[in-house]
Order: sequence, then C-alpha cells, then structure tokens
Amino acid sequence: MADARVAVKVDGRQLSLSNLDKVLYPESGFTKGEVIDYYTRVAPALLPHITDRPATRKRYPNGVEGQSFFEKNAPSHTPDWVRTVTLPSPGSSKDREEVRYIVIDDLPTLVWLANLAALELHVPQWSVGPRGRVHDADLLVFDLDPGPPATIVECSEVAVLLRDQLAADGLQAWPKTSGSKGLQLYVPIKETSATRTSEYAKELAGRLEADRRDLVVSRMAKQLRPRKVFVDWSQNNAAKTTVAPYSLRARALPTVSTPVTWDEVEACRQGTDDLRFLAHDVLDRLDDRGDLHAPLLELRQRLP
Repeated sequence: MADARVAVKVDGRQLSLSNLDKVLYPESGFTKGEVIDYYTRVAPALLPHITDRPATRKRYPNGVEGQSFFEKNAPSHTPDWVRTVTLPSPGSSKDREEVRYIVIDDLPTLVWLANLAALELHVPQWSVGPRGRVHDADLLVFDLDPGPPATIVECSEVAVLLRDQLAADGLQAWPKTSGSKGLQLYVPIKETSATRTSEYAKELAGRLEADRRDLVVSRMAKQLRPRKVFVDWSQNNAAKTTVAPYSLRARALPTVSTPVTWDEVEACRQGTDDLRFLAHDVLDRLDDRGDLHAPLLELRQRLP
C-alpha cells in the first residue's frame, strides 16, 4: 500500500515510518527509505556538526521535482522527546516574534525528520546551550558560488587563494562541497559576534576581489557574477544558515555536501576531479577516511 507504515525503534524511541518506497529522486530512483538509511548511516559523522545548532529544514514531500518549503518552526506534531528551543525572530517574513526551532542532537530526531522528507539540513554558525542560551558564532564560513560558465573548477582555484589569504592571517580552513555547484570553506574560531565575523569575511572577500578581478567578485549584484566566482561572505550573518556537512541536496541526483581534502581541491583546480559525491560515495569515503571535518570540533582560532 502506498501509505503503508512501519513501526521501528531507534535508540529507544518508537517511530512510525511511512511510504518507504516513494521515489524522492526520480532520475536515480532513490527512495525515501534510502534517504532514511543514508541519514541513519551517516549520523555518527553528521550529528557532531549540527548538535546544539537550531536547524532549518528544506522538505520535499513529493520529491525533488515537486514543491518544497523551508521549515524553521517545529510542526505541531513534533514528538515531545524532540529537543526544541524558542528564540526571538526579528524581521521574520511570517511576522513571528519567536520561532520554535528543532535542534537535531540525536539519531531518533534525525530519522524522524528524514521520514518527513527533510532532505536538506541547514544550520547557523552559532549554537545554543542546554538551557537555550545563545552562544556567539564559533564558525566562519565562505560560500563560493560560480557564475556560469564558471564551474567548480574556478571555485577550486578561488578556494586555494582564499585558503592562502586565511593562512596569512593565521587561520586554517577546511573545504567541503556545497553538494550543488560550488565549494564552502569552514574556519573554526573562538566565539565571536556575528557582526565581527561578517566584517572580517567581507573585508577578506573584498581583498581577494581586488587582487583577482578577473576571477573573483565579492559584491552581491548578480550582473557582476558571470564568468566569476562569488565569494559570499554574508553566510556569517546571525540570521543566515549554511547547508550542514553530510546533508543531502535536492538536486537531480542525491548529491551530498561533502568534506574534501585540499589535495582534492587542487586536483579539481587542474580539471582532473569534479568533486561531486552521491550518498553512497560519502558512506564509502567515511569508511575509508573518517570525518575529514572532525578537527573543526576541537580547534578554535582567534580572528585577527
């Protein structure tokens, strides 16, 4: 039956999974059951990166070719064991004064959301404590977005330039694919206000643009982006979120936002690697290499 349900127990929590055979990625036939299986298997690497970070989910109830919606507020049917935190929401597009966010701290919550076809998981650069206290940002993020006909090859070149600029400022960066068209660089930092991280990121992006106007743009205007790589520093705004490491993306195929090595970025810059990874690729990479972004969970650097 199309709406058949399966009762499962996940780490002691009783869940009812539905429509496991429903195809969510038509081009590959990837089903909701496979989405749940992927998130279950990737959870040991994924969860440490999103624990304590209020999650925005992008849901695709009818698959990647159907309508989707971003969901910040916890739905009314959220189980009482799911961790939520209620935070102010100034300037909300839905005129809400507060948002009751879901915080994905455990496997049952992750599986429950996967069953709701929450394919993409996005989190901010700041976190919340056990009692809901908001901590300052502990990540600095750059999102590298290619303007056609530029591709991830040009993004890789810019990533290396940005890595070197960060290193000159005493900062170490870790790359990952966006799972879409570009790359993202993560820099773990000591807790710092979003205003400070945004100011630094904007200044550094502008510095890079001044050095390489043929390749880099740091301004938002879309007419400036063709053939260049937009270094999006605005992801550091406290109101913004970035797709989480190991999150699926809602592309034609089940691509994943995947941590990569600098050697892989260098190879892509030379056109020998396209840095596209599907769900099964990522699980194999984790078996072989472990979590390449694990050092981010321990290292905290001071902004210059």
